[in-house]
This record gives sequence, C-alpha cells and structure tokens, in this order.
Amino acid sequence: MFRENIQICYNKGYSLLLAILVIGAISVAITISLILLGIDSSRTSFALEQSKQARGLANACAESALQEIRNSTPFTGSDTIIFSNGSCSYTVVNDGGNNRTIESSGEVGDTIKKINISIDQINPDINIVSWQELADF
Repeated sequence: MFRENIQICYNKGYSLLLAILVIGAISVAITISLILLGIDSSRTSFALEQSKQARGLANACAESALQEIRNSTPFTGSDTIIFSNGSCSYTVVNDGGNNRTIESSGEVGDTIKKINISIDQINPDINIVSWQELADF
C-alpha cells in the first residue's frame, strides 16, 4: 500500500514537471515572438520616418529649383544641398519656350525619394502642370 502511494506521488510529480516544462516552453515562445514583433515594428517606424524625411528633402530641392527659375528665367542646371539628416539634389531642364522639367531627389540613409515637376509657364507666374513622386526618372 505504501509503495502504491509513493508510485502515485512520483507519477503526479512527473506529470507536474512535464506540465511546467510545456508551459515554460510556450511562455518562452510567446515572449520571443513579442520581442521580434517589437523589433520589426521599430524598423518599420524608422524606415517610414526616413521616407518622410527624404520626401521633405526632395520637396526642399524642388522649391530651391523653382526659386532659381524665378530668379533667372533661362536657368538650367543642377545643384546639391547637404542637410544634417541627409541631402537632396535637383536638375532643371529646358524643354523649349517656357517649359521646364525639374527632377529632384532627397536621400536620408538608404531611402531615396524622387520628384518630377513639369512647368509650362514662367512669367508672370510659374505654372506647375504636374508635381509627381516617381520610383525613378
């Protein structure tokens, strides 16, 4: 009788130990999943922030190109502007008459955003026909 009680206790002990190990393994898996999800979310947020900054720099260079055209109607050429968080560059092409094309790009880290602007009138006011973000020029 005493041996049977001890045997039952051992069986319950093994079952309890096995249950604790399974619950522990599941808890570790859930914890690792949550940590990896948090890291992925941080990377996505960082990439999104860089994308917004690159777009802002591309717009800044586009505005700079428009100012150059305003200052000198026959202006064509390119320039690069360096900022603390990245850089941008633009190129102004004369398409004949008052038509101009501005290609502007902003770069922050590994993220690059490109903008293409078409102008069909310079005087008395600059008339922008299109302002588009492109994957490539």
